[in-house]
Amino acid sequence: MSINVAGIVGESIVDGPGIRLTVFCQGCPHHCPGCQNPETWEFSERTRMEPQDILSMVKKNPLIRGVTLSGGEPFSQAAEHAELAKLLHENGYEVAAYSGYTFEQLLDGTPEQMKLLENIDILVDGPFLMEQRTLEARFRGSKNQRIINVPQSLKEHRAVLETAERWVGESK
Repeated sequence: MSINVAGIVGESIVDGPGIRLTVFCQGCPHHCPGCQNPETWEFSERTRMEPQDILSMVKKNPLIRGVTLSGGEPFSQAAEHAELAKLLHENGYEVAAYSGYTFEQLLDGTPEQMKLLENIDILVDGPFLMEQRTLEARFRGSKNQRIINVPQSLKEHRAVLETAERWVGESK
């Protein structure tokens, strides 16, 4: 089950804490004004990659501790990304995902979207809103977006914000 990939950044420091590999998927239904990746909106074929091949890329760099799924919209290829996230977890990597959907929308989403949620650690949720754009929110583009601890949120069946300093910065 291959993922339609728009691109991969092998050593990102802006898509989560530490050095991460970021997978940008192709296809997004949200079309947020001001999006930083509008070239990923079309659901056209780009590069097909197997989850195992992406895992092999991650394993080649001993500095990588986490992988971020971005886009496009990873939850538009939820089954494929769930397979990748499961492989990454089995190999000890943290998995984060960006989504234009809110956590609540994904809870009410498809079985495939739930499977992806069950296989990620962190969700940065919500659409990018130009009127709430900020350069001060760590790992987010607009103030409405939340950094969610997914395992805890699934246990409580409500969005639980991440509190780890590595994700949210120092508490003031």
